[in-house]
Amino acid sequence: MRFYVRKRRAAPAVIIVALIDILIVMLIFLMVTTTFKQQPALRLALPESSQATKTGASEDAPLVVSVDKEGNLRLGAEAMPVTADRLRSELAARLDKNPDLKLAIQADKAAPFGQIIKIMDAAKESKIKAVNAFTKEAK
Repeated sequence: MRFYVRKRRAAPAVIIVALIDILIVMLIFLMVTTTFKQQPALRLALPESSQATKTGASEDAPLVVSVDKEGNLRLGAEAMPVTADRLRSELAARLDKNPDLKLAIQADKAAPFGQIIKIMDAAKESKIKAVNAFTKEAK
């Protein structure tokens, strides 16, 4: 009778460099395919409208004036706090830089209506032609 001597198998080697390469490729893929959504600086409960439309990507971004439920005014994407008088001067200065400036009012549905009227008056005094209001679609 002949006995076979079993040879010991070598433990499988894990090639760490290949795993790191795959991990980096997956990370790059996820970073490229992820869309980044810009979060607003203020939490506002926008009023609903059945005529609400989404703005196109080709349009110039409007200058946003936000009004919270206490009536505080904030200007631009950086949400800089402003008063009604300061708003007039800021609008005039930005209109000098960009004559096609568009203004968008983003007001909480509980915001005082008087503040919205002050924003519209400041826009009219600055001779801004396009003034819109942000709303959300009615469900």
